[in-house]
Amino acid sequence: MDTSRLRVVKSDRYETFEDFWPFYVSEHLHPATRALHYLGTTVSLVLIVLGAVLTQPVLFLVAVFAGYFFAWIGHFFVEKNRPATFTYPLYSLLGDYRMYWLALRGKMGAQVAAVEASGRFAD
Repeated sequence: MDTSRLRVVKSDRYETFEDFWPFYVSEHLHPATRALHYLGTTVSLVLIVLGAVLTQPVLFLVAVFAGYFFAWIGHFFVEKNRPATFTYPLYSLLGDYRMYWLALRGKMGAQVAAVEASGRFAD
């Protein structure tokens, strides 16, 4: 299935994170986009730990930049969509960490497959 044009039908406003999650997954269908998110999340987590251990607050700012830098490359150049961060900053951040945790456990592929199979897509 060509997933390059598939998107979950977007709501006017998501009231819960669970309602937002299928949309979030649909914005991360390409494996390269997810890989860039995982890279950015890993780098940002390492920088957060280093910032705490070394008591270097500037590393917290660099962590934010690093996480978004890699994720946005995936959105703008691979997935060719607008990051959900612009509309749903908290849900998007929660989605990043949920996606990361599911990937670490080998369960993110099932989430992508479920969203693709749901048929709730719009061009």
